[in-house]
Amino acid sequence: MIQDADISSGLSAGGVLKPEMVKKMGPSPLILALANPNPEINPEDAKAARPDCIIATGRTDYPNQVNNVLCFPYIFRGALDSGATTITVEMEIAAVYAIAELAQAEQSEVVAAAYAGQQLSFGPEYLIPKPFDPRLMMKIAPAVAQAAADSGVASRPVKDMDAYREKLQSFVYASGTTMKPIFPAAKAAARKKVAFCEGEEERVLRAAQIVVDEQVARPTLIGRPKIIAQRVEKFGLRLTEGRDYDVVNVEQDDRYRDFWQTYHRMTERKGVTAQMAKIEMRRRLTLIGAMLLHKEQVDGMICGTGHHRHPPALHRPGDRQAAGRQRLCLHERAAAAEPPVFPGRHARQLRPDRRTAGRDHAHGGRGNDALRDQAEGGAAEPLQLRQQQPAQRGEDAAHARPAARTGAVAGSGRRDARRRGARRPARDVIMPHSTLSGDANLLVLPNIDAANISYNLLKTAAGGNIAIGPVLLGAAKPLHILTASTTVRRTVNMAALTVADANAIR
Repeated sequence: MIQDADISSGLSAGGVLKPEMVKKMGPSPLILALANPNPEINPEDAKAARPDCIIATGRTDYPNQVNNVLCFPYIFRGALDSGATTITVEMEIAAVYAIAELAQAEQSEVVAAAYAGQQLSFGPEYLIPKPFDPRLMMKIAPAVAQAAADSGVASRPVKDMDAYREKLQSFVYASGTTMKPIFPAAKAAARKKVAFCEGEEERVLRAAQIVVDEQVARPTLIGRPKIIAQRVEKFGLRLTEGRDYDVVNVEQDDRYRDFWQTYHRMTERKGVTAQMAKIEMRRRLTLIGAMLLHKEQVDGMICGTGHHRHPPALHRPGDRQAAGRQRLCLHERAAAAEPPVFPGRHARQLRPDRRTAGRDHAHGGRGNDALRDQAEGGAAEPLQLRQQQPAQRGEDAAHARPAARTGAVAGSGRRDARRRGARRPARDVIMPHSTLSGDANLLVLPNIDAANISYNLLKTAAGGNIAIGPVLLGAAKPLHILTASTTVRRTVNMAALTVADANAIR
């Protein structure tokens, strides 16, 4: 029976398929040796007998592991969501096709990190997606739900499949619910060219693939075209220059002369010579991105995933300082606003931060602001607070409140009276005249150290390391400076936010 066979499928006992039998099979045979813990034939023995064979086992230590965890949770997800009365053959086939489609797609960041050093691109050694791939549910469940409706067994068919996919995405990515209003706005936007300053970086390229697939933005990658193309191929991406993205060649670009001359005119009174302007325009990727934005050749800019110098902030008229906001995806949804890198600020300097942070067009919702200081309500105030930062006492709320258009503002007071529903009675007793009607969800900290400490504690202790940002506030044009630890998903979120910001009324 094995003579000239194209496929051998076994779930029997270890060692029953001999190398001599494999030699008699047809060209490029497919061997499914699924017995556990010992397969019908070990992959090394099968390859020694037939180097052209393709083999899959049920073992995790060999390529092409056949694991039912790839399908059964998501088959039931789609079946339950559509109210299927039974599991039909059509639903099973739909799941198989969804898995096969995902196997041919580029790798997600999660899988690439879990299997670092392995080349996971579709081929004889990679026919089946890895169980860690977070996209499995988003691919299989909708396919199964659609098959259930088509085969007539769905008691409540899914009517809006796009909305269903978005719902599933919110289960996979913790930021999905918060970003839900942003992505439709970005997809419908007219101006969506976004410059990615670190265009050769792996996370940026993977993020670019996602924003292209989801039609969120048109990436402009800053880097060397050959290196970008090589890495696109290396990571198994489907990006094509000109069709999916544009490139600013840092080695040779027709705009170089115009860019360095413009930069020199802008900075010559700050000691930047023509030669220095030429050198800087060659080596500083963020400067090239800033110039693209200044010349309106792109609609937004994202930088900071590498270790490059950041561009100077282009302040919006009326906003004296730029600030950064990190939105943490907590159970009760909170956001922290970071001030600029200064030891302290005057009360009137809080107004731009409060105003820009309160412009919550990107996230929706009403802000309840708690302006933190260094003193506990009723406690003695530190000397630095008395001498240098009068704004951070009772006057901070008075100066910030005129800028509040989207929510309530409260000044200094007890920390335990600001948060957690269980402590609301304490606030009612200690601060009966507080303007807050619920838990504070926007924290404006007195300095960068307090902001960083508060943000990192919340992110790691209660936020599961899930954050959106940093969002640069107070800039004249849509640009955002990320961090070296930024994930692919966060970069995608910020690209969508940048497009939404570029098309908003500023």
